[in-house]
Amino acid sequence: MGYPGKNYKQYATPKRRFEKTRLEDEKRLIIDYGLRNKREVWKAQSVLRKYRTAARELVALRSAGINLDEYQKKKDQLINHLFRYGLVGEDADLGDILALKVEQQLDRRLQTLVHRKGLARSPKQARQFITHGHIAISGRRVTVPSYRVERIEESEITYYGPSPFTNDVHPERTRIARAGVR
Repeated sequence: MGYPGKNYKQYATPKRRFEKTRLEDEKRLIIDYGLRNKREVWKAQSVLRKYRTAARELVALRSAGINLDEYQKKKDQLINHLFRYGLVGEDADLGDILALKVEQQLDRRLQTLVHRKGLARSPKQARQFITHGHIAISGRRVTVPSYRVERIEESEITYYGPSPFTNDVHPERTRIARAGVR
């Protein structure tokens, strides 16, 4: 057992390091979502991998025919968790979980939602606003661009109270508004 205060790796690196199509896809994702590096893509893939593994285990439980009440309870827990984070709909089934894409996971990041909501001109600027402490969720400052936003928190994303961006006549706010009009 290692030192408990030490962080551990939250992702798995690709098996093939120089696969051309994977490298191109990762590069496209980094540009589209304004990610810092490929590790952020790999973290999103690892989270989805865990969800898919849980769904496959549920399929195996169902096919084994072991305790249908326990199966239904675990299935409902998994689907409710994914619904709360906005990855699947309310009436989703295990097939929907197995069909999740990395883009769906990256769409739920705070950085992406700040950009899509029009609080920043680009994903890179959204990242900068978040790390500098200008963004809040329900009045609480969040400085982690990779924060996964729940469905109920999505409407509560705003500028942080003491931030200069709360002023409507701030020069950057007018630039953001003009960029959104185009």
